[in-house]
Amino acid sequence: MNALDFPKAPHETRVVVAMSGGVDSSVVAGLLKRQGFDVVGVTLQLYDHGAASHRKGACCAGQDIHDARAAAEHLGIPHYVLDYEDRFRDEVIEKFAESYLAGETPIPCVECNRTVKFRDLLGLARDLNADALATGHYVSSRALPGGGRALHRALDPARDQSYFLYATTAEQLDYLRFPLGEMEKSETRALAKDLGLSLAEKPDSQDICFVPQGRYSDVIARLRPDAAKPGEIVDLAGHVLGRHEGIVHYTVGQRRGLGLSGAEPLYVVRLEPDSARVVVGPRTALATTRIRLSDLNWLGEGPAEAVRDLPVAVRVRSTRPPRPASLTVGPDGAAEVVLAEPEDGVSPGQACAIYADDGPRARVLGGGTIRRVDALSARPREAA
Repeated sequence: MNALDFPKAPHETRVVVAMSGGVDSSVVAGLLKRQGFDVVGVTLQLYDHGAASHRKGACCAGQDIHDARAAAEHLGIPHYVLDYEDRFRDEVIEKFAESYLAGETPIPCVECNRTVKFRDLLGLARDLNADALATGHYVSSRALPGGGRALHRALDPARDQSYFLYATTAEQLDYLRFPLGEMEKSETRALAKDLGLSLAEKPDSQDICFVPQGRYSDVIARLRPDAAKPGEIVDLAGHVLGRHEGIVHYTVGQRRGLGLSGAEPLYVVRLEPDSARVVVGPRTALATTRIRLSDLNWLGEGPAEAVRDLPVAVRVRSTRPPRPASLTVGPDGAAEVVLAEPEDGVSPGQACAIYADDGPRARVLGGGTIRRVDALSARPREAA
């Protein structure tokens, strides 16, 4: 087996590398080239609108495409730039706006990986007769004894991106390779210097790539100028405490920017798109132990429908560690997660990644989109 687990010589193994213009994917291309693989670089142009394509920390537009092209030229590999703007807008940006208007807090990176990158780009790699598609994600893929591959948390816990890749299917995992999964970020940057890449010190991408200066509400206002409607800010009992200009400006768990004053801090507990209400309450009202998931992607053993009270660990936000829980999947594929300890600020639209345990190299069992959160506090009642 060669370094990518194929039973042939590296020079007989063609690998398409998704090159975003950042240091990670450029190092993947350089590392595989150094190991003797037949490497082809592909960069996707996903958007190009104003400040977003030029700001630091963006990706897949403007300067980043130039950087990817320069890296490929330096490494001596063929490189192609493909215009995926229409696909990205339809599959990611439009769904992002719809989700926010529905009172959710979406994660566009998950949708981008699920569709544009690991569906469309993977199909392109097959068309190029490649044996694999490699990316610069920090996540590990390991061959299973009985065939297929398993997804695991990366060696570098500070860089682990498994939360954003839970939706990768078993079929896609067979074809994907993640060479950085067993590296520290410092090692990646050292390799970039060793490979002579000019972007060795380039900052990492940050926030949502297509949102200028992190103002997602500006993107939504441009896409849906008439959709956001003002409404009331109410407490858990339904008493009106103030007004707002649209629920798209709020997320569950938010404390700042409410424009309210009181004896105790208030947090956004829930968003109600039908009535355009923002429901606020004390921090204790954010606690939940029961979460309902949709669009479950199962990477564990056996059929998902057979899972009953399975001990797992789940991550409900990218910045939080996996926490012990149990998982049950219904015959319709809908999943319910019961947390061992309450979590605060769990929001519909966010991802819930499921792991075999809470260890640093745990296997990813899949995940789903959070659709309903059953808070421990009582449901609000209408004010008299």
